[in-house]
Amino acid sequence: MPDRALPDAVPPARAAERWASAWLAQHDLTDDRPTPLLTARLTARRRARLADHVLLAVLIIVAALAQVYGGLTPSAPGGSEARQPMPLLILIAAVAGLLLVQSLSDWWVRRVDRRAGAALSRRAAHPVQPGWRALLGLPHALFTAATLTGAAALAVSALTIRDSTVGYAALITLVGLAGVAAGLVLRLRDVLLRPIVAEDETSLMADVVMRVEDARDLNRTTVAWVLPMVLLFGSAPGWWKVAALGLMILWLVALFLVPARTPPIATVARQAMDVR
Repeated sequence: MPDRALPDAVPPARAAERWASAWLAQHDLTDDRPTPLLTARLTARRRARLADHVLLAVLIIVAALAQVYGGLTPSAPGGSEARQPMPLLILIAAVAGLLLVQSLSDWWVRRVDRRAGAALSRRAAHPVQPGWRALLGLPHALFTAATLTGAAALAVSALTIRDSTVGYAALITLVGLAGVAAGLVLRLRDVLLRPIVAEDETSLMADVVMRVEDARDLNRTTVAWVLPMVLLFGSAPGWWKVAALGLMILWLVALFLVPARTPPIATVARQAMDVR
């Protein structure tokens, strides 16, 4: 018998349109209807975010494998023998490859935006290009910078411990954190330089909301804390574990306070639109 589609199956285009309608309602844009251009742009961003989450998970897995492989090398009494550099070099190459894949993902999103802009009969532009402070916001920027700094400080402090296993894990953690920071800078640069795709005031508002959402999605603080906790917590001494737990508690508190004390994305977008 020929295969038949299930009666309740939802076509991908209809599902994407429903998701775009939910996105508009989430950002208080209920007066707008999801156009095909907006639906295509939102679909591209959703797929890019999914790919970004996969890349970050791969980074954690590769870092953990590099630590395990490096730990198989026996060390002399006192931990004086240097570890094999090959796992660390492989991790550095993997980080570079992941950054390249992220750049390709950003390029694909820009390509979707350019196609959407080329299909417009006329283009609307913001008189003042929103900067990082208007899009990301100072509290989110400080929170991200403080998180990366705290995680890096934990890794650097682990280097002072006279234990080859802990020191090697600290090096791997620093390489992973460097990859996370580099990916964040590249993504923020892409968001700031991305062209505005709009044909009227309504679509311009949706474009700014999308841009603010992309900027706030840059917060990779969870990965920044996962790396030292996964790679270092098991082998580090007691004082390091106490410091790591204390910093993580502060991070969890800030993780809930920063979004609660900052305006919603739609409000930030309207404030950026009001700049003349």
